[in-house]
This record gives sequence, structure tokens and C-alpha cells, in this order.
Amino acid sequence: MNTTDTTNDLSTTPKDLVDPVTLEIVRSSMVMTAEQINARIIRSAMNVVVKEMQDCSAAVFDGQGRLLAESASVPIHLGAIGLTLRTVIDHYLPLSEWNEGDVVLINDPFAGEGSLSTHHTNDVIVYAPIFWETELVAITALTVHHVDLGSMWMACRGWGVEIEQEGIRFPPVKIVKKGVLDEQLVSIMVNNSRLKASLDNDLRAQIYSVTLGKPDIARMFERYGSQTMKACFDELIDYSERRTRQEIERFKDGVYTHEEYVLEDGAMGGPYKLAIKITVSGDEVECDFSGTDPQIRGPINATLSATYAATFYVMRCVTDPTIPNTEGSRRPIRVIAPAGSMVNAQWPAAVQQRMVVCHSIVDLIMGALEKCAPERVMGDSIGCSYNEIIATDLMTGTRVHFGEVSPGGLGGTAVRDGASALSCHVTNCPLPPIEVNEIENPVLYTQREFLADSGGAGKQRGGTGIVLSYKVLTDHPQLSFTSQKSKIPPQGVAGGQPGKSGAWFVNAGKPEEFKLEYSMGDLIPIKKGDIVTQYTNGGGGYGNPSDRDIAAIVGDIREGLVTVEGAERDYGVKIDRSMLA
Repeated sequence: MNTTDTTNDLSTTPKDLVDPVTLEIVRSSMVMTAEQINARIIRSAMNVVVKEMQDCSAAVFDGQGRLLAESASVPIHLGAIGLTLRTVIDHYLPLSEWNEGDVVLINDPFAGEGSLSTHHTNDVIVYAPIFWETELVAITALTVHHVDLGSMWMACRGWGVEIEQEGIRFPPVKIVKKGVLDEQLVSIMVNNSRLKASLDNDLRAQIYSVTLGKPDIARMFERYGSQTMKACFDELIDYSERRTRQEIERFKDGVYTHEEYVLEDGAMGGPYKLAIKITVSGDEVECDFSGTDPQIRGPINATLSATYAATFYVMRCVTDPTIPNTEGSRRPIRVIAPAGSMVNAQWPAAVQQRMVVCHSIVDLIMGALEKCAPERVMGDSIGCSYNEIIATDLMTGTRVHFGEVSPGGLGGTAVRDGASALSCHVTNCPLPPIEVNEIENPVLYTQREFLADSGGAGKQRGGTGIVLSYKVLTDHPQLSFTSQKSKIPPQGVAGGQPGKSGAWFVNAGKPEEFKLEYSMGDLIPIKKGDIVTQYTNGGGGYGNPSDRDIAAIVGDIREGLVTVEGAERDYGVKIDRSMLA
């Protein structure tokens, strides 16, 4: 007999069933379930984007569809999985129609009555209901970025102008019904991909990974019983809400505004404006994006779910990191985003490159919050930066895709220098080793190193960018590139200086050298043997550079992050080279 099961004990209230130790055990168990789901797909995937860049994220929900836990993965995924689940439940499949052994799949950004769904077609989400006895008690979820689902150009590269160019879209559909995989649906998805083998493997691995969360959750229900577990779920959500509200109460009440620009170099019709008005009132925050430009004929528009995800991310950054990521931590946050704008795109807008807007949303909100909580914000970061080669040989049918998130500098904070050479903020993907990229892709690296003096000067220095250079080894290559802040560099805060803007070259230093004069656009034909070089952005500094400790500047020079000349120019400090010995 399970002595801890109080399901039939009518004298015990749900609140009495939750003690701090039990609550922490349940919380940790849900987090571990999400982490293990994510670890399974990473270990099983064929594509580098998943197995090395870890472009995947998992979450656990209760039987009502409320968020309980997340893997420590990609924030732009995590903030939207629950919103997409709600769209599925409210518009397509009520929970009463979910059965034991089902798996629901969706990848349509415009499912439902707006854009509260997946961010783009490549992000496929699957959900698996978990039953205890006959009751739906939890739902596990897993998002995976699949490289190609039949878009106009492989991996949705290029300057698309409508969603139909971005590949096959599925509204919510049961890809597994009562334990039986729909092989016809799998074959339709695989048949529309240029990378059939990896999609077939990774899609099946995704489905099996999400369903393998059931034993972990079942053990917890067996240990504590249904009533105690559901009481823990309620308290965990309420606890996150209470602590988030306590954090927001520390902000100064008021109305704070800020603006940021995307494609500020004028490329493809820019610049385009993002605007926000943040109202802090007691223990609640309202983020109003009214004043943002309308959606454009281009792929950088953000779905409403992506805007929510970026907003949730920033609020987690500026509140206590020990608060559990649950439904409750999002309740005090309200988002207003006009339909048809760049932050709430409507069909048939293209949205594949929505990260250009989403990264700017992070800087946008940070810029507004600097006015009421300067000790909690950070300088601007590298933003969205992609570097990809695609190639198709029409005679042999060979398809090649090499892609990576280009790392750069993050902004400095009140207590730390900005991190260097990372994919920042809502991306949060690891940088694959050079050896892996060279084994898996037709490229040969010639350089990958820190870009000295690229981090913005400040009491806390901005993180540094990198120099990335590789030789293209495939026939019929086309270059797709994305970068931000080429004209308006990553800004500093609290007196910190901007980071340095980056640049792109093909065959740098050779007679045939040419510089890419804009931040993104359509595919660029290049040749086999060409060398692509990218200088990535540094992060903005925090605080007055004159307040930086001399020892920190000397350390930066020793580590190759700052030059002696840069120290004198940016910090007004002459470093005797004997100090570097």
C-alpha cells in the first residue's frame, strides 16, 4: 500500500499536502523530465543543427496545459511552446479528445486565429499526453528545428515575402494515434524535404523522445498520489507568480519608452522601427508595442508567440533567476502588440527570419527598463547573426547545407563583463567545434579567433566578437548571411560605450575581394574555393570606462580581448608593456 497517497483522505486540504521538501522534489523531477527529453533528441539526431547546436527545447505541462518546467535550452522556443499548446487546445483538439498514446504535431505559425503558434515552419513541436490511471495529468512537449521542410530555398534562406515560400505547414495533427505512428504523414513530411534521411531520423527521434517522459512522471504520481501531485503543481505555479510579483515591486513605478531599429542600414527597404511603452504598476508590467512599424514584405516579421517569448525572456533576465520557470512567472506580464505589425505578424507574412526582430526586442525592453532598474539591465548584444552555405547539384541531386549561428559579444552588466563569442539571448545555441563542421560540411576553416577591441568600453566591458573565416569546398554554392547593427552599433548602458559593428567579406585581401555592403538580403552566388570572412559585433559596455579597474584592462590585453592601443584610445590608459610580462 502507498502510505503517502491521500487521494481518498477527505479531511486533508490540497494546501496541507504540500510541504517545501515535497514541492522541491516534484519541481526538480519535472525539470529533469524536460532535460532528459531534450537530451534524448540531441543524442539521437543526425543533423548538426540539433546534435551539435542543440536547437531544440522541451517542456512539461500539467493536465490543464499550464507550464510546470522547461529544459535549459532555447528561450525563443520555450516561451512559445505553452502558447502554441493553448492554440491547439482552444482551436483544434480540446483535451477531452487527447488519448493515451497520442502525439500531436504542429508547425504552422498561423494556426488558430492569429500567430500564437510556432515561430516558423522549421520549428516542429510535438506534444504527448501523460495519463495516470484514466486521468490526463501532464503533457510533455519537444520543439526541434528541422533544417528543411520544402521551402523555396533550402533551410528557408533568402528573402522570402510570404509564408507559402517557407515550406509545408501542418496545423495540429495526431501523428501518433493511440500508440500507432501515422507512416503516411511521416512520408509526406520527408518527401517534401531535400534532406530526407536526416529528417526521417530526427522526426522519429523527436516523437519517441517526447513520449519517453511518461515513466518519469508516472513514478512521481505512484509515489505521492494524484491529489498531492496536483496540489504541488498548483503551489509551484502560485509560488513562481508570488516571487515574480515581489521582484516587479522593486522596480520604480512609471511609464518608460524606447525605440530600436532593424535593417537600419537601409537594406531591403529599411530601416524599420520597433517601439515600446512599458508601464510598471505595483507588481505588474505591461509591454505595449504600439508604434512599431507594420509587417513587411520580407521574412523578419515576428509572430505574436515569438514576441511573447522574447518578452518573457527579458523579464526572467531582470528578475531573480532562482524563480522556477512556470506559468506563474508569466502571469504578471501583459503584452500589447497590434495585429499586422512586425511584432504580431498575420497571414500571409513571411516569418522565417523573425529572430532579427526578436533579438531587437530584447534590446528594446532592456533600453526601456534602464530608466527604472539600471542595475538589472545590460548593454546591447550582437543580435541575430547567421552564416550559411547551401548548394544543389541538379545533375546528381546532391544537396548541401552548412549553417551556424555566428557568435559575438553580449552586453556588459552592473556586475560582469559581457560574455564573448556566444550566440546571445533568445538563441542560446552552442557553437559547434571546427572539427565537427569540417567533417559534416564542405568547408575548411582558416580562422576563428577573438576580435580584439570589439567589446564596448565601460566599467564592465562588453563582450568581444570574433573573426570567422572559411573556404568553401562545394560546387554551386550560395551564401546566405544575416547580421544586425551594422550602422547603429550595439549600444552601451549607464555610460558604457557601444560595441563595434561587424562586417562581411568574400576573398578578403585578394584581387577579387568584395565586401557585402548590407546586413542581409537574398542568396549570393559564390564560387567553389571562395573564402568567406565575417567580423561579428561586440557587445555594449556598462558604466563609465574611466571607472574600469586597471588590473582588468591589463587582463583583457593579456587575453587578447583588448590591444594596448585600444586601452589608450577607449579607456584613456597607457599600459607599460612591462606590466604584461
